[in-house]
Amino acid sequence: MEAVAVKGLTYKYWPGGPLVLNGIDFNVSPKEIVAVTGLSGCGKSTLCFCVSGLISYNKRGVMTGELLVNGKDVRELKTASLAREVGLVFQDPDTQLFSPTVEDEIAFAPENLCLPPGQIRERVDYLLDLLGIAALAEANPYNLSGGEKSLVALAAVLALDPHILVIDEVMSPLDPDGKKRVVSILDKLRFAGKSIIIVEHDLEAVAFADRLMVLNNGKSARFDRTEKILADRDFLAAAGLLYDDEGLNTG
Repeated sequence: MEAVAVKGLTYKYWPGGPLVLNGIDFNVSPKEIVAVTGLSGCGKSTLCFCVSGLISYNKRGVMTGELLVNGKDVRELKTASLAREVGLVFQDPDTQLFSPTVEDEIAFAPENLCLPPGQIRERVDYLLDLLGIAALAEANPYNLSGGEKSLVALAAVLALDPHILVIDEVMSPLDPDGKKRVVSILDKLRFAGKSIIIVEHDLEAVAFADRLMVLNNGKSARFDRTEKILADRDFLAAAGLLYDDEGLNTG
């Protein structure tokens, strides 16, 4: 059984509005990392919201097609069940962080699931160590750098131990060392059994993924092994995803 199975997925933000996603087909296997890239406005974040089930709470939106996580329709899962299946790390960590300390932020979700205090303590300590943020345990998240906030937001989502992790451009504010750390963490999570979808606009940042999907105007322009797509410079240039040394789009 696929961890994520999407077939014919469409989404519009209001009835009669334009399609933000238009006939998306893709899947994520257990213990696989799938990256999603594309130009701004192509539907990457909307796809994250759909897979995570959050889009279902937008009552004006219209979603059609099949979207299963571990064989379950995300539209039929209640909030607590959904949180155990899929965890979403938002592009802007400030939208997720609200506790007075990093430690409290990580403990918040498992506390609300009424997990035993000892188990919560174990999870918090494990995640502080895994993400290399133990020194920030007593810090106020609002006072952290953008990269540190992203790592705390990731830890807070992982505290629920979801089977599937969806990450929306968490690497953008990180320096090169921070990006390497996240890649190492994601490899460890995959080895531990997680299936991961990571959205990034930076092609170098997604080179480690098993497969890559390129979105273009809400459609899947290509979905294949990452190394095959990254080697096809003609395709990347046509998709507007190649940049020169000065950061100018060469497509």
